[in-house]
Amino acid sequence: MKLGLFLAFFLPIAFYAQDGTSIADNQKYPNTFSNGSANVYNFNNSSRKFNDWAISVGGGAALMAKADLTSFYGDEVNWGWNAYVSLDKQITHTFGLGLQYQMGESNQRGQLPGAEGVKAGVADAWTKYQQVSLLGDINFSNLLRRVDNNSVFRWALHGYAGVGIQGYETLLLDQDISNYNPRTFPLAVDQKFGINSFFYQGGLGLKYKASKLIDLELRTMYIMSGDEEFDGGGDRRDTNSPRINYNLINDSYSDDLLTVNLGLSFKLGKHDTHLAWHDPLHEAYSRTTTLENTPDEFIVCEKGDNDNDGVCDDWDRQLDTPAGARVDGAGVALDMDLDGVIDLYDQCVTVPGPVENNGCPSGAAVNVNTGNTTGQ
Repeated sequence: MKLGLFLAFFLPIAFYAQDGTSIADNQKYPNTFSNGSANVYNFNNSSRKFNDWAISVGGGAALMAKADLTSFYGDEVNWGWNAYVSLDKQITHTFGLGLQYQMGESNQRGQLPGAEGVKAGVADAWTKYQQVSLLGDINFSNLLRRVDNNSVFRWALHGYAGVGIQGYETLLLDQDISNYNPRTFPLAVDQKFGINSFFYQGGLGLKYKASKLIDLELRTMYIMSGDEEFDGGGDRRDTNSPRINYNLINDSYSDDLLTVNLGLSFKLGKHDTHLAWHDPLHEAYSRTTTLENTPDEFIVCEKGDNDNDGVCDDWDRQLDTPAGARVDGAGVALDMDLDGVIDLYDQCVTVPGPVENNGCPSGAAVNVNTGNTTGQ
């Protein structure tokens, strides 16, 4: 007992002697790295149980929501349009990533303050844009669903957030200076794709599982351009000319866009279920409930214990343990000194030595009948 406590305190590695067992191929299971379970295998395409790729397409309205010139002017709504396509990868049942391309056009109006506004009238502007973004997808329904709800679910609430770059063209027309210099700087902007057009976006989507291949989604996104000129108000904030100072109509430095889309997701793969529609906790509790209500006897050690080491073959990592050998919880024969000779055959349990000398140091002779060692 005292020797065991001493080893536990000073030689903690002794408790992991089974991890020192050498293996020829770590791709064969069970092995040192399989956590004591024989029911493990490589994770590859053939072992996947769920589809996790999809292609999404959709389109709808685009509205300049927060800017100097907006799509909401007076009692009118100046509708624009947008469309998107994305390649989606589901990472877990609650999180996915999508690479998205989006294009569209927004229409907005605004009027300068004071006499300049009276002279120029209400200005009309449009923005034609293209965007490439990386979009994160959080499945709130899988994250928050009750585990005791065993009903089939076909609706899911998703949250989106992402970043990207964009390129766009804008043009503003009024009854004053644009009549003399149409489509010229600073009333027309041609922003190319680049880091200068970096934007953020976030939103919500409500998905409906129409079939195992197709999902329907109603999605709304709020896009923060970070650009003063995105609404068509020109390339400068203060031009020193009140006749074209459209970017001073309000104090906003970021022109933001709102989109409302109806889309389709085409789930790719050979399996019947997509990972986004699978909740592992839901499945675990459902199976637990089934087991609790099953009158059949539960077999703990289904495969038996063929080597009689006290560890069931279901999770035994050494199925041919020699009779009489002490084993750890995974059924591996103990080798306290890590010399490759298990304690059953080791004549010097705490001192490493070669197999040829029954686990004792090379400088000591061992009497195999008594187990005593003598120096040479």
